[in-house]
Amino acid sequence: MPDAGQRDEAVKQEDRVELFAERDHIAKLERIRQLVFGSLDGLLVPLGVVSGVAAGTGSSKAVIVAGLAEAFAGALSMGAGEFISGRSEGQVQLSEVKKELGEIRNDPQFELREMAELLQAEGIAVVDSQLIAETLARYPHAYAKTMVEKELGVPFEPKTAQVPESLTMGASYLLAAVVPLIAYFFLPVYSAFGVSLGLTFLALVVVGVVKGRLTRMRLLRSIVEVVIVGAVSGLGGYLLGNFLPRLFGY
Repeated sequence: MPDAGQRDEAVKQEDRVELFAERDHIAKLERIRQLVFGSLDGLLVPLGVVSGVAAGTGSSKAVIVAGLAEAFAGALSMGAGEFISGRSEGQVQLSEVKKELGEIRNDPQFELREMAELLQAEGIAVVDSQLIAETLARYPHAYAKTMVEKELGVPFEPKTAQVPESLTMGASYLLAAVVPLIAYFFLPVYSAFGVSLGLTFLALVVVGVVKGRLTRMRLLRSIVEVVIVGAVSGLGGYLLGNFLPRLFGY
């Protein structure tokens, strides 16, 4: 049988695994931004495209071709944009982290005073902040990580590879873009218009439900928030699409 020390170590190990599992779970939930952003754009932009083509041509084939082209182009664009922007942000953060680590090496006393001041800014007494800073300084990795996260407000190891995030963005856009288009596969073009609007509204409700579940927000509030933002965006695009042609005499 394991002795008391081994049992305590096993418990500590389980607690450590659970701690990091919770952190990884939260990190995955952070992709809600890509999910919601991609879904909203995927619903509203193609809706404007297919509605405009439907009104202008009266041809279901033209609507389907334009809708599919926009869906794939939009998904690629959104995914690539998320990859490049996220990677650029990570590279900037990484550069700042390296700069901070150099300052810790080159002027350790100044950085030690800065650490104490950062702790004091969080309400820790002067004497205690100095003691904590000096204790942390005995553990270089923990000290550097704490300094970076407190002073710069960025992760100690910024992510420069944004593949999962870009895939989430692109996939959510592509799946959502199919919704306004479905009706035009099965109905006459003018009948499909109202159905397309209805399906888009229902999809916005679903996005609101998913967002509410993931953020533990009241479902009704989350749904109303997403639907209002979507409706305002869609209405703005519709009005702009009607106003600009008249402005230029078309």
